[in-house]
Amino acid sequence: MSTPRRRRTLRLRTRVTIFFSFTALVASLALAVVTFAVSRSFLIDQREQTARAEAYANAKSVRDQLLSDATFDAGTLRSESGGFTVLLIGDTPYAADARYSIDAFPIELRTLVGQGDSGQQRYELDGQPYVAIGIDMPAVDAEYFQAFPMDATERNLRAIATALFVGSGVTIIFAGSLGWWTSRRLLRPLSRVATAAGDIAGGGLDTRMPPENDPDLDRLAKSFNEMADAVQDRIEREARFASDVSHELRSPITALTAAVEVLDGRRADLPDRSRQALDLVVSQVRRFDQMVMDLLELSRIDAGSTELHREDVDLHELIPRIAQRYGFGDVPVEIAGKTPPLVRLDKVRFERILANLLENAREHGGGPVRVFAELRGRRTLVLGVDDVGPGVARGERSRIFERFARGSAARHRVGTGLGLALVAEHAQAHGGEAWVEDRPGGGARFMVSFQEVT
Repeated sequence: MSTPRRRRTLRLRTRVTIFFSFTALVASLALAVVTFAVSRSFLIDQREQTARAEAYANAKSVRDQLLSDATFDAGTLRSESGGFTVLLIGDTPYAADARYSIDAFPIELRTLVGQGDSGQQRYELDGQPYVAIGIDMPAVDAEYFQAFPMDATERNLRAIATALFVGSGVTIIFAGSLGWWTSRRLLRPLSRVATAAGDIAGGGLDTRMPPENDPDLDRLAKSFNEMADAVQDRIEREARFASDVSHELRSPITALTAAVEVLDGRRADLPDRSRQALDLVVSQVRRFDQMVMDLLELSRIDAGSTELHREDVDLHELIPRIAQRYGFGDVPVEIAGKTPPLVRLDKVRFERILANLLENAREHGGGPVRVFAELRGRRTLVLGVDDVGPGVARGERSRIFERFARGSAARHRVGTGLGLALVAEHAQAHGGEAWVEDRPGGGARFMVSFQEVT
């Protein structure tokens, strides 16, 4: 059954920043729309009131002139800069500017004034905005029309809209920056928690978080430190238990081994069934002894009592000697030509790694068929051991390097289940790692990397 893919989401800091920015966008747009609507209504109303007052004042002046004089001079008509005025006496129009006639005013307004009413209307003429005022003057049988330009008001509204738009942009940028800074400040303790947890996972059990100034965050730091104390205490207690048990088992194992060796030396005096039982006891005692030795070694590694002692070693001489010492002298050894004559390694740890890989190949892989070493990159050495066994299933390739773990193909074979765990521990001490691959042609290829060897 395949594992469902995790849905990718934005980082928390990014989401907080987007939230702040979106909130600022909505708030600033709402404020800008309300502000612009209020400003627009106020400016237009103010402009219309001013135009209406001026038009009525001009119309009164025209009416007084007509009442006092039968003739009328169109030159006396007043108009604002950019505007125009038309006086209709009966059917005779008088215009202050010859470019504008009565047709320059909207038909709706002319109809309203012709019916004996007065009014006003906003409209556009030649693409320019105006507000037109129409006034009926029945006392002199005249109709007064005056148009006032609205372009200044429109410019003011555009300036206000631009200012609001720029202000909204600045507000969004400021809110986004504030959200980023706030999220960074809020997540900083969590980052310290993650870093401390990573250090603990990497073996730094004494890692703790410093006190925080904020009471809520300080509570988090204290809870984390209490948890770390409990974890460290439990791990150390279990490590001490394993070490103590291993030490306590050494004495009876030594006695059993000595007794079994004595019996094995006199096996010729024993009947066949007793010899079979003796062989089983000898193999199990030796396996038990090896497991105790491995547990003691792992206990020393966990306690940090084993240090890495690098020295210059010649692989051309060291690898065959180790193979010969553990009974694998006939296994071919191949060292790549680019490998330097001397590399810096911990000789004891390197021997334990190679010996365990060879023993693993013999016990579970049908026997080793090749040992090789090569330099990858500038400072990484890779050691490999090939075997002709059934190989390792892909789902078990990482688990077999855990303590007491066994692959399905080796579940019923002899072994302590600690050899490959020791290989991984010693590889990690060299800054490297251990892994297994398929060997071309069948079998498994166990490989270990060593860093900083040149």
